Formats: sequence, structure tokens, C-alpha cells
Amino acid sequence: MTATESTAMGSHSVDPEEVQRERRALVTRIAKWTLPSLVLVLSILSWHLYVTIGEVPHYILPGPFHVAKSTFEDWAVLWPALLVTGRLTLLALAMAIIGGGLLAVAFTQSKWAEMSFFPYAVILQVTPVIAIAPLLQIYVDSAFIAALLCAWIVAFFPILSNTTIGLKSADHNLRDLFTIYGATRGQRLIHLDMPSALPFFLGGLKIAGGLALIGAVVAEFVIGRSGAGLGLAATLLEASYRFNFGRLYAALILISLMGVVIFAITSVISHLILRSWHESAVRRDH
Repeated sequence: MTATESTAMGSHSVDPEEVQRERRALVTRIAKWTLPSLVLVLSILSWHLYVTIGEVPHYILPGPFHVAKSTFEDWAVLWPALLVTGRLTLLALAMAIIGGGLLAVAFTQSKWAEMSFFPYAVILQVTPVIAIAPLLQIYVDSAFIAALLCAWIVAFFPILSNTTIGLKSADHNLRDLFTIYGATRGQRLIHLDMPSALPFFLGGLKIAGGLALIGAVVAEFVIGRSGAGLGLAATLLEASYRFNFGRLYAALILISLMGVVIFAITSVISHLILRSWHESAVRRDH
């Protein structure tokens, strides 16, 4: 072997640590999807074996195949209910984002506004929505609007609280620098406070998404008892009255899947916005 060939081979040598690092990363990526899938398959299999071997009646615990069959057969009922619950959740979340974000800006721009209104925001948060829903049903003609307000109340506070903390978390040295250069309050808000608050707002968004769904479901339960059927929760309640446990479990699974989808979407949005600059989302090689 000539010296030139030896040098060429040396230049293309593979770093063992780099290979091991890539192998670990590959294993992690595969395990991230396969392990939850395996747990899901084993859970469904255990469920099926339990109801089959134990001969459990379907009106006590329906098996997974019975639930799948009910989902298919009752899709004409479940799909409109799913749309109603989804619309309630998304509208409540949008209202929480707008209202909570604007009020958080007002709180950080005016101490008087924060001292005046923050205690009432806390009262709304700590008051059980199940106690508010019947009152709203009395004073609001539309059952949908009443449920929407309940879901908004639940989702509102995480946006408000997290965004307020984020707007107050800007680096004080940078604040002093903005003051030295004569920046206006609006310029400091847009170019310093809002970028600093963005990770906090996105964290609150992930929490508020799930809470909006919970608020919508609780409101549907309460309002659905009066006969004003709304979405999946009202369908679930009606199915329990009729001892239709296949439809009940189908509605419950759809509610859970909706929550997973909302969390996944908000997580992806957060990652896409923060991945290029924030420490919580920047990808590390080790």
C-alpha cells in the first residue's frame, strides 16, 4: 500500500463515537414510536382476553371489537357530535388566546389594570365550571353559547397567567438598553417583551388546549342532562341512560383521541416556532 492510499484511507476513517451516537439516535427514534404502539397493542389484547376468558357481559364491559363495531354502526350519530365538541373546543381556545393574551398585555402595561382585574381572573379559575354551567344555561338562551362560555372560562387562565409571567420575564439588562436608546413602550413590548413571552405563551397554549376540551365536555354533561343534546359528552350521557355501552365507550375514545390530537398540534406548533432559537427546542447532538 502506497503512502497516498494510506493517507486517503485515513481521511475517510469513521469515528467510532460518531457511529455510536448515530446508532443511539436511531434506536431512540424507533423506540419513540414502537414502545407506545406496543403498549397500546398489549393493552387492547389484555382487554380482549379479559372480557373473552372472563365471559364479561358487554353491558358491563364491552370488548374492543364490540366497541369498534359500535363506532362503525353509530358513526352517523358520533360524527355530528364530534363536530360539535370540536367546534366548542376550538372556539373556546381561540377566545382564550385572544382574551388572555390581550389582558396579559394590559396587565404588564398597567399595574392599575392588573390590581383591578387579576383577582377576578383567579376567581373564574378556581370556581368549578360544573357550578357555573347551570347558571349560564338559565341566563343564556343558546345551549351552545352557554357551553362555549364554560369551556372558555376553563381555558382562559393558563393563557393569561403564562403570558403575563412571560411578558415580565424579559432580561432587565436588555430593558435598560432599550431605555438608553430611547425606545418607546410599544417598541419594547413588540421587540423585547413579546419574544421573551413566546415560550411561556406556547406552554400555556398546550395546557389550555386540553382544558378547553375538558370544559366543553363538562359543560355538555351538565347541559345535556336537561335534554339539550350537544356533542360527544351528551351522546355519552345518553348512551349510559340507554345502557348502550358500546356507543358510550366509542364516544369516550373519540374524546380522548381529540385531546391527543389537540396536544399534538399545539406541541408541533410550539416546536416549529421555537426550534431555531429557544433552548427548550434546540436540537442537541448529545
